[in-house]
Amino acid sequence: MEAILLVGGKGTRLRPLTLSTPKPLLPMAGVPLLEHQLIRARDAGVRRIVFATSYRASMFAEAFGDGHRLGLEIIYVTEDEPLGTAGAIRNASSALTCEGDAPVLILNGDILSGHDIAAQITSHEKAAAAVTLHLTLVDDARRYGSVPTAPDGRVLAFVEKSANPPTNQVNAGCYVFRRSVIDEIPAGRAVSAEYETFPGLLAAGEPIIGHVEAAYWLDVGTPAAFVRGARDLALGAMPSSVVTTHEHGVLLLAGASVEPTAQVGGGTTVGARARVGAGAQVESSVLFDEAVVEPGAHVVRSVIGRGARVCTGAVLEDAVIGDGATVGAGNELIGGARVWPGIDLPATAVRFSADV
Repeated sequence: MEAILLVGGKGTRLRPLTLSTPKPLLPMAGVPLLEHQLIRARDAGVRRIVFATSYRASMFAEAFGDGHRLGLEIIYVTEDEPLGTAGAIRNASSALTCEGDAPVLILNGDILSGHDIAAQITSHEKAAAAVTLHLTLVDDARRYGSVPTAPDGRVLAFVEKSANPPTNQVNAGCYVFRRSVIDEIPAGRAVSAEYETFPGLLAAGEPIIGHVEAAYWLDVGTPAAFVRGARDLALGAMPSSVVTTHEHGVLLLAGASVEPTAQVGGGTTVGARARVGAGAQVESSVLFDEAVVEPGAHVVRSVIGRGARVCTGAVLEDAVIGDGATVGAGNELIGGARVWPGIDLPATAVRFSADV
């Protein structure tokens, strides 16, 4: 089976982490974020994947090559101008080899999902559907467009965000397309699957099926979501065969060191050759490779970029520190603060409390 993986976005909400690295390639629990999905797709029977790339396209080939390491064949297709979800699928389809009624799996590179891909494919084939969408269940659907379905699974409508959504089923961003349906998407221009392709198929009477499954699902679009995804992988809340070495709520990668008096937990990842000093507190955070948290620093729900340093006595809560940056001693960065790569923040330059 073949698949198309959408990895063209710039990931602007995750800046500064994505200034140098596409979001799907950011390290999450020791491997690039999208590797967790690639392994799940392979285990569901996919053997050939077309990467639909755009932003920093060459980095994907550098990371995955021809796919042999993962037991896959990977092909790369780049779009020069943004084409939208369906437009990117249509553009990448030039590298597909299947024909006619063959199912094609469509994955989003910024989604972390534990749903049963093989079961979704089976639902698609059983219904002879044009498209089968994975629908996940959310507590509050007002922030999403909702997708009501009939008892037999057929999608009844695509409802925009509303104060009173008709269902808590929402589009989870993983699809199975009939190959011939992909071929009917207009080529050479931007096309939205959500606002053009799917409503058009529905209006034409084509069978669109909703595969409803309330498994783990996360859109890794913000720093808070990135931290949550890494935490859930480290704690086992999101199962991944790639993650096998977490212990006591901490994932220590090769060469990482944590001083005995440091307090590290809550699903924290300590990257390769990263260091946590004596008496430091690190909770539910992500330390990229070679990051340093000095003695007595306090880091909670934050991301520390590659080679970045958090100096003695600094306090970080819900913060993002870019690669190679330094947060000087005594700074307080809270509530979504972001430090750009390479910045050297002097001691006590930023405070949210009066004492020093």
